[in-house]
Amino acid sequence: MSTPAETPAGLPAAPEIAEPLAQWHRLHVRMLIVRPLNEGIAMLVPILVLLFTGNGERWRLIASGVTAGAILLFSYFIWRTTKYRITDDQVELHTGLLTRKQLAVPRDRIRTVDLTSKPGHRVFGLSAVRIGTGQQDTPGTDGLTLDAVTQQEAERLRVLLLQKGVAPRPTAATGEPDAQPVPLPESETISRLDLRWLRFAPLSLSGLVAIGALFGVLSNYADDVGLHPVQDLFEWLFDRPSVGVIGTFVVGLVVAGLVLSVPLYVLQFWNYRLTREPDGTLRVQRGLLTTRSVSVEEQRLRGVDIQEPLLVRAGRGAKTVAVTTGLGSKGESNLLLPPAPLSVAHQVSRDVLKVDDDPTTRTLRKHPFAALRRSLFRHIVPWVVIAAGLAIWAPSWAWPIPVAVIPFAALVGWDNYRSLGNALDDRYLVTRNNSLVRSTVALQRTGIIGWRIRRSFFQRRSGLMTIGATTAAGAGIYHVTDVGEADGLALADAAVPDLLRPFLVDGSTRD
Repeated sequence: MSTPAETPAGLPAAPEIAEPLAQWHRLHVRMLIVRPLNEGIAMLVPILVLLFTGNGERWRLIASGVTAGAILLFSYFIWRTTKYRITDDQVELHTGLLTRKQLAVPRDRIRTVDLTSKPGHRVFGLSAVRIGTGQQDTPGTDGLTLDAVTQQEAERLRVLLLQKGVAPRPTAATGEPDAQPVPLPESETISRLDLRWLRFAPLSLSGLVAIGALFGVLSNYADDVGLHPVQDLFEWLFDRPSVGVIGTFVVGLVVAGLVLSVPLYVLQFWNYRLTREPDGTLRVQRGLLTTRSVSVEEQRLRGVDIQEPLLVRAGRGAKTVAVTTGLGSKGESNLLLPPAPLSVAHQVSRDVLKVDDDPTTRTLRKHPFAALRRSLFRHIVPWVVIAAGLAIWAPSWAWPIPVAVIPFAALVGWDNYRSLGNALDDRYLVTRNNSLVRSTVALQRTGIIGWRIRRSFFQRRSGLMTIGATTAAGAGIYHVTDVGEADGLALADAAVPDLLRPFLVDGSTRD
């Protein structure tokens, strides 16, 4: 792709045949402040380590100044070498100083528009616009990102790109729109945050995950200055292998996680709102310090996934996830509803799918008794092996720990079997799996593009198989686990008639 000639103002000139709408523009000039601010937050710990450790050597002060200066200089080069434009056919982004990157996204391939405002963005009224086109859900691996534009311009781009229309562009000098923004019609609210949902925050174990992540980050920085907190902690615990010490540590960790989970829930889901926009998109907005808005075209929706983590399920709660092209299963871009009452999850599912009866509430067909034996075997035997190994090679106090876990593993195995099930109606294939995070997926039959059949050695001996419905949406494949061979093949053939039949011989799969 060739680069247009530069104008005296430093911006490339658009071809003469192009309308002004397709001219090149820079990111907003305020990003020169916002980027160092956001980067500075991430670099704050190493800068403080350099400044306040050691014996006050001059090189630490110099290194801190050089680090801060490098961040400022890098931000300027990013702004100076980045430009973008939106034509009738595609979105183009050129960036890079030593290595030039020229990215182009066809507008008919755009599936999602994600608006994110970190604290630094919000202070200066800016947003980052991430344009997604496919399954991958990680920034930088799919589509492109415009970081940063004004919040008003980000909202206008969201409407523009999802409507596949063209609207006035901002001026190159200030980044402000050179015409009145497109008036937005009213949207339909499907769900919004209820403060009573906070009771599900401690049940999600997000606090324990946050403690682990924070402990890991601080440990890395501590290792850099000669401290080894992880090693010291484990040595201290194992030097005093008493039930009281270990129990106190575990209880303290759990209490800290429960206390921390509530503010984390607020940070993630404050101002949560799920709406149906007049342009045919579903939009999820949420966040306290970092705000996020994800818009998905409804015509790309292929179903929903009701997820019930074990403790959240015990509190009669769940969260709702979209099964849609353009969003994978990683991260939380596909989240439609945070942990909330199960009745609300089913209500969101009904409203999103535009049905009177949520397909995830269908009565499911049970799987054969052989699936229970297989589930118990997979959950119990590993702990038996661990206990035997510790009894032979570890101190005498170690092996009772996995032995004590075996009854709980058996309960999880039984619950895993109890969770298995499948159903089929005129529009959806419904499948349910797992125990620790029970997942009930309603997948449009028209969205199934193939089948993947797996039969391990032990499954063949038990007359079982795992059928995977492949799709271009969500996780890419959704499994009906440990179903009877005849029932599984009949289910696949009924869900998508004639798709599986060429691979069948006398009612069984070809070898």
